[in-house]
Amino acid sequence: MFEEIQFEKINRLPKYIFAEINEIKMKMRREGADIIDFSMGNPDAPTPEPIVNKLCETVRRPKTHGYSASKGIYKLRLAITKWYKRKYGVDLDPDTEAVATMGSKEGYVHLVQAISNPGDVAIVPDPTYPIHSQAFILAGANVEKMQLTFDEETFEVDEEKFFTDVNEALENSIPRPKFLVVNFPHNPSTATVTPEFYERLVALAKEKRFYIISDIAYADIAFDGYRTPSIMQVPGAKDVAVESYTLSKSYNMAGWRVGFVVGNKKLIGALQAIKSWLDYGMFTPIQVAATVALDEYGNIPEEEIVPRYRKRRDVMIEAFGNAGWKLAKPRASMFIWGKLPQVALDLGMGSMEFSKRLLQEADVAVSPGIGFGIYGDQYVRIALIENEKRIRQAARNIKRFIKTLEKERANG
Repeated sequence: MFEEIQFEKINRLPKYIFAEINEIKMKMRREGADIIDFSMGNPDAPTPEPIVNKLCETVRRPKTHGYSASKGIYKLRLAITKWYKRKYGVDLDPDTEAVATMGSKEGYVHLVQAISNPGDVAIVPDPTYPIHSQAFILAGANVEKMQLTFDEETFEVDEEKFFTDVNEALENSIPRPKFLVVNFPHNPSTATVTPEFYERLVALAKEKRFYIISDIAYADIAFDGYRTPSIMQVPGAKDVAVESYTLSKSYNMAGWRVGFVVGNKKLIGALQAIKSWLDYGMFTPIQVAATVALDEYGNIPEEEIVPRYRKRRDVMIEAFGNAGWKLAKPRASMFIWGKLPQVALDLGMGSMEFSKRLLQEADVAVSPGIGFGIYGDQYVRIALIENEKRIRQAARNIKRFIKTLEKERANG
């Protein structure tokens, strides 16, 4: 009898928690249910027309149909560095300090593959976007979790506690951590930091000798006067840090898979090297269109994308609040990190049970916070990807659902 072969790398991965919600959602849709879906951060609006037009124009040129450059064509890498110069006043070398990637997720995973040794340790705040920790597991490394603490009304990170916890993780982990992952505006919690936060972080990384991987996928989506800082603004940051960004959210280009990683030459060189073995880069017309997006249409996020999410955020907070579910107002990202309604907490619900019942009884899909880590279990992530009419419809459904829960609580 053939002995079953174990795939230890895959066995180290946890069960994909969101799959259970997705299965229920798809079953209900097949049965004709009208699901109002806030569960995935997939922009619902089209990519802006000028960017699409540039793609169509370029794809008609046969010379663009061959293999591309794995680290990105030069003009795109140059556009990336110019974007950083305009937005953050940062100078970057397009050859040695920038890589174009197939979305920030691919770039992040390949970076971790390139720089991690078996048994290395990375500090990853919890809750977290799952791949931020699982990329290290896939690479044979280990993850040291620490709770991300923030103000539940303003979503400002408690920076003093953050640095206390990082120092504790650095001292107590064996072997000593080599990497720290930060992601602000944060997915899933929407938490934000100040420029001074990065100044302290760079200084600590130099003192304690670890690398920082920063993800600013939601940098452009900020509200109410908040401006997302970049770690690259800190003098000397390139000695210890890299940063990733994506056009997915800012330009409604999620399916195009365009992102980039910039910063420390050694880490960027490692990413360039591994990509040269593993891929031939994005389809060239996509890279050309992305170049035009960054060079010529930098106004699109602020003028078209941000107002849409701001309006939906405000409508949702008002409508859900009137339905009996009070939500705090985030200053950034395309999500609301919603604490479970008090009645659900009183009934002892966790985020998975709440999400399943919300879907089955109110036709509203959200992402359970437990899927982002143990410290997310009193929350759900709500993506602002349905229009205002659908948000108000969801609120009416939620109002009925909360009344059902209140009856259950009253009946003991």
